[in-house]
Amino acid sequence: MSRILIIGGHGKVARLLTPLLAARGDEVSAVIRNAEHTADVEGDGATAVVADVESLDRAELAALFAGHDGIVWAAGAGGGDPERTYAIDRDATIRSMDAADAAGAKRYVMVSYFGAGPDHGVPADNSFFAYAEAKAAADEHLQQTRLDWTILGPSGLTLDPPTGRIDVGGESRTVARADVAAVIAAVLADPSTVGRTIEFNAGSTPIAEAVKG
Repeated sequence: MSRILIIGGHGKVARLLTPLLAARGDEVSAVIRNAEHTADVEGDGATAVVADVESLDRAELAALFAGHDGIVWAAGAGGGDPERTYAIDRDATIRSMDAADAAGAKRYVMVSYFGAGPDHGVPADNSFFAYAEAKAAADEHLQQTRLDWTILGPSGLTLDPPTGRIDVGGESRTVARADVAAVIAAVLADPSTVGRTIEFNAGSTPIAEAVKG
């Protein structure tokens, strides 16, 4: 059994992930900004933690993370305002990594996207640019930490039913959010995924097999 804290606990992927972790006996805490979402995440099997990670400093985040074995970052500004995108998808994310290290929550799984990185290729005048820049900075910072990290790069997200199968690498296509949730659960349980970036699409290989190092 592990104690896992999910940041962005009311997001679509997070709400699919929580029941998977709870079903295998993990204790799940779901960080939510809106207290009105408490019943939803608790119905999924998590303990609701109402907190605004954008406004918490590193010490406050470390206090939030204390006692947990691992952190899953599944939050995001959701596009739109570039300033808020940088504040959440870069700055708050990086603070959370440093806080996880300080709190001893050594396992850290980052939900990024297929093609993220300094060579993302998104033009500066594109509305996606701030997000691409923010994720590149956050992913790079994570790779330099002492955490047991895994970066996940799912391709275009859909609401299709889960298949339980993915393909790693290749060209970006699409993948069901439910399968992304299953990938997160799989890598949390598989030490061979530590220190790796795994980009994936819907595919033909069973998830547990596909993510093995």
